Amino acid sequence: MPARLLDGKALAETMQAEAAAGAAKLFQDRGIRPGLAAILVGDNPASQIYVRNKCLACEKAGFASFKIERPASTTQAELLELIGHLNDRPDVHGILVQLPLPRQIDEHAILRAVSPRKDVDGFTPENVGLLATGEPRFLPCTPAGIHQLLLRNHIPIEGQHVVVLGRSNIVGKPMALILMRKARGCNATVTVCHSQSRDLPGIARLADILIVAIGQARFLKADMVKPGAVVIDVGMNRLPSGKLCGDVDFDAVREVASAITPVPGGVGPMTITMLLHNTLQAALASG
Repeated sequence: MPARLLDGKALAETMQAEAAAGAAKLFQDRGIRPGLAAILVGDNPASQIYVRNKCLACEKAGFASFKIERPASTTQAELLELIGHLNDRPDVHGILVQLPLPRQIDEHAILRAVSPRKDVDGFTPENVGLLATGEPRFLPCTPAGIHQLLLRNHIPIEGQHVVVLGRSNIVGKPMALILMRKARGCNATVTVCHSQSRDLPGIARLADILIVAIGQARFLKADMVKPGAVVIDVGMNRLPSGKLCGDVDFDAVREVASAITPVPGGVGPMTITMLLHNTLQAALASG
């Protein structure tokens, strides 16, 4: 029997409606409208689409959205000055710097410059450290979205063996930290694999839950999946034909797994949803 689909698009609509209700209550109670500033440097087409979608989601949920565009020639000093200005603005509760940045700009220096209390991506060293110690301020958006997909689809996590393919700072590492927390709906045993892992297929076959964020189209094959496992596909790849696909060989793996996310329509919509959630939390915590 084919695996059931974990519909991120439908869940995102539900959770974005929850965020909109929270924003409306905050405005009614305190006259505060959650505000997100999105910084876009250069003219990368994919980045333009991502920022546009994030801004549209903000506006639909009743948030204030500030899209700030700068040319590819922008210097690091100019960008740092802009971030400092946004850090001081009381109507901006969350700051998003769309990556990648032009070569002349040090991404790490830029991300460190964002106030941790406005770092709704969860990328600053302070917020990463809080997550690592089990007391997170903001959960990074993509891993947090995956966690919600599992929880709200009633997929058991506690005591399960989760294998994460990929160790990036954006998905793999924070995903492991989230699921290992001593908290309800977490408490998993987590293995993180990467390009240097020995017998990666063998490790993947041990997983009750497989989270694939390895950046290679259709990397995960059916013979790498334990029958009945839950498979979360974080990948987004464009084939020569122009078709989008994930890091999972979807049609084959669906015949083995018990549940699986589609691409598109799985993890992607949840990332934007958790950005709204974090921005609302930042606004609630503001003075």
